Amino acid sequence: MKYFPTPDEKIRLSEVNRAVEAAFSEHGLGNVQMPPKVYVTFPHGDFRTMPAYLPAQHIAGVKVVNVHPANPKRDLPTVMSLTIILDVDTGRPEAILNSTRLTDLRTGAGGAVAAKYLSPKKDVTLGLIGSGRQAAAQVEAIALELNVTGVRVWSRREEHSEAICKRFPGLDCKAVSIEKACDCDILVTTTPSRNPIVMNEWIHEGMHINAIGADAPGKEELDPAILRRALVFVDDPAQAVHSGEINVPVSRGLYSPGEIAGTLGEVVLGKKRRNSKDQITVFDSTGLGIQDLAIADIAMRDAESIDLPFP
Repeated sequence: MKYFPTPDEKIRLSEVNRAVEAAFSEHGLGNVQMPPKVYVTFPHGDFRTMPAYLPAQHIAGVKVVNVHPANPKRDLPTVMSLTIILDVDTGRPEAILNSTRLTDLRTGAGGAVAAKYLSPKKDVTLGLIGSGRQAAAQVEAIALELNVTGVRVWSRREEHSEAICKRFPGLDCKAVSIEKACDCDILVTTTPSRNPIVMNEWIHEGMHINAIGADAPGKEELDPAILRRALVFVDDPAQAVHSGEINVPVSRGLYSPGEIAGTLGEVVLGKKRRNSKDQITVFDSTGLGIQDLAIADIAMRDAESIDLPFP
C-alpha cells in the first residue's frame, strides 16, 4: 500500500475538470455505486464517510472528511480529509491520500462543470459570497471553462475579500457589498450559513448559482423563494434532500423534492438543460464520492509516495 502525503502539484486543473465531468456522466448513466454520505456530528462540526465505486475507472474507495467552521481561528482548515483506495478485485487497501487539497479541487471542478453547461453565455462576471479556499477553487476552475471578465467578492470581513482578490491579479476583482456581489452572471456561495443570506430580490433573470456551502443538515444560504423561481439541479437527489441547499426548505415544506429539475449528470449527458437564456438555474452541490475517486486516480499517477507494508 502507498501513502500519498500531499497531492501532486503538477496536477492540471483542466484535467481535474474533465475527470469530474466524466464522473458526473457515469452517475447520470447509473453506472456507479455510491451510498449517501454518513454523518457523525460533534459539538463544533462533523465528519462524513463517503464510499464509492467508479467502474469506468476501475477504482473504489472511501473518503473520511470533517467540516469544522471555526477551525480557521485555530489556524486549521475548515475541511480536512483522507481518501482510502481499495483494489477492486481483492479489496486490499491500495493507497491512502491526504485529500484535503484534492477536496478543494474536486468541488471547484464540480462547480465549473455546472457553470459550463448551465451558464447562458461564455463571457461572465462571477459573484462570490464567501472568500475561503473553496471560493478560490471555484474561480480557478470556472475560469478554465468560461471567460471570466470580473469577480465581485463579499465576505463578513472585508480584509478577507481583499485577500482573495490579491490571488487573482489578472482579473478585475473587487470587494463589494453582498447586494453588489449578487449583481453578476454566475453566483457562487461558499459560506457555512444556517440562515439565508442571499435574498430573492437580488437575483436577476439569466443567472446561474453554484450553491456550495450548504453541505450538512440545517445549513442554507439562499432565500427559498429563489429555489421556487429557478431550475434546481443537484449532484445527487438523496444527498441534496438530506444535506444540500434544499434540505431546510424541504423540511419546512417550502420546496418539494419533486421540484428538482434533474441531476448534473443528466445535464452533462444532455438529458436536462436550462429552458431559456432568461431562466435562473441553481446547482445544489453536496459533493460526491465518485468525484473524489476521479481526482484520486489523477493524483496517484507518478506522484511521490511512501510505501506502507500491508499483507
